[in-house]
Amino acid sequence: MTRTLEDGLRWVSEGTALLRRALDGLATDDALGAPSALPGWTRKHLLAHIAANADALGNLITWAKTGVETPMYSSTGQRNADIEAGAGRPAEELLTWFDRSTGELDAGFASLSEAEWGYPVVTAQGRTVPVSETPWMRTRELMVHAVDLDGGVTFADLPEGFLTELSDEIRAKRAASGQEVPEVDGSHADVTAWLAGREHGPLTVADGSPAPDLGPWL
Repeated sequence: MTRTLEDGLRWVSEGTALLRRALDGLATDDALGAPSALPGWTRKHLLAHIAANADALGNLITWAKTGVETPMYSSTGQRNADIEAGAGRPAEELLTWFDRSTGELDAGFASLSEAEWGYPVVTAQGRTVPVSETPWMRTRELMVHAVDLDGGVTFADLPEGFLTELSDEIRAKRAASGQEVPEVDGSHADVTAWLAGREHGPLTVADGSPAPDLGPWL
């Protein structure tokens, strides 16, 4: 993986714009209350998750700027409860939350000094990383969940450089967990969607048979 901090910040901007355009066509209670592409979640669940994620990453920026330990979430249970509560909010409130949290996160990114970007923080999964990883963490949420909204965005709409970074990362993580991930033939977008456990176009392995189901990711 060869992404830079500048790549991550650029993809955050592109992902935010892509997701916001998708939301413009779904800005009613009926549309956002419909199922997303994620099992068991409506689009409101998904939007609440994305908005809360911006707030959570903002906590890590606060940690880096102040040196005061500020976890992403108080607990996994509280995180899940907040998403469920958010899924019951009116569409207008959810969209306002998304816009507010996204704007505050962007301002937080802009406020970090070169030294602060290197400050170690802890993710919700317990990994210690420099805060410079947070733009990439946000990018994944924005890009992949823009597709999960099931509002017309596909992996083919995502930047090529992002697809390369994402596919490399998922392959490495699946391999590290002991999962066998074969090489497959297909478009870059379809291969990345397959690696991410999302719907994809035709893919084949070396003997011409269909690519196996890898299961969910993110």
